Order: sequence, then C-alpha cells, then structure tokens
Amino acid sequence: MLSVENTVLIVIDVQEKLAKAMYERENLIENLQKLIKGIKVLEIPIIWLEQNPQGLGPTLPEVAQLLSDLEPISKFSFSCCASERFMKEMKTLKRNHVLLAGIETHVCVYQTAKDLVKLGYKGQVVADTVSSRTAENKQIGLERIKEVGGSLTSTETALFELLKVAEGPKFKKILKIVK
Repeated sequence: MLSVENTVLIVIDVQEKLAKAMYERENLIENLQKLIKGIKVLEIPIIWLEQNPQGLGPTLPEVAQLLSDLEPISKFSFSCCASERFMKEMKTLKRNHVLLAGIETHVCVYQTAKDLVKLGYKGQVVADTVSSRTAENKQIGLERIKEVGGSLTSTETALFELLKVAEGPKFKKILKIVK
C-alpha cells in the first residue's frame, strides 16, 4: 500500500525530442503536471531522470519548472537502475514503493519497472502519465510491466491513496490540482 512515508516518484525522460512524438501527448503532460504537483503537496521525494540530454534535449519546460528544486540525473541506459547515481539515491531514500511516470512506456519505463521489481521494490506505473510513440507500444509496455510483477494506477488513484482522508489543507490542495 502506498503511503507518504514509503513512496518515491520517478520521472523518466520527459524530454523535448521524445515528448513531441508521444501518443496522446497533451493528456500525458497534463496528468504528469497534476501528479508532480500533488506529490509535492504530499512532500514525497521525486527522482528526475533524462536520457542522453545532449541528444534528446532537456525535459519539457512545463514539467521541468515543477522540478526546479531538483537536479536531473543524466543516463544512457534504458533502465534507470543501471545508473549508479539513481541507485544511490534510491538506497538513500529507503522507500520501497515506487511510482513511475514518463516515456517511453515500452522501453525505459518498462525496463526500470522490471529491474526495480527484481530488486524487491513495489512498482506502480501511473498509466495516465506514461506514453510511447504509438498506442500499441504503450499498451505492450503496460502489459509487460504487469507480467513482471509491476502494477498500474492512475494519477487520481495514487494521489488519493496517498492522501488517505478527504479533509484538511492537503486534501483541499489536491482537490484543486485534480479538478
């Protein structure tokens, strides 16, 4: 079960050159912004990664501005787990539930989910915050993630599961974000 004490959000490769070719790009970015804003309200740590930023460009400005207090981890491997800096950060955080968001579902998100599950983490892919260039590849990625022991959630499902109660200032802030 997700909780604010045991969860980390991983934002994977939401970069300009990749993002412009994504299936349902507008929904992807809108939901990703909601998720990041909600996670920040709940004060849950975020790890931000970029695949070969020299080749694929920086993270989309509308996403990067929400992460301006963080430094992205540059990687060349598809799985985030092959990055020494990423794994060091994961160990430092000591959180065993992972929310995954980003692109592409069937490549970097899938391979990261597979490796995290193999390492003993409980991985949930926020399905409305991931995409691929085609609907088919997104679907294949989601199916493969479930096959290797990951699970799927949505932005609102994850945020309300983490929130637990429909009261208080954090609830009011989350409600404004998701509406």
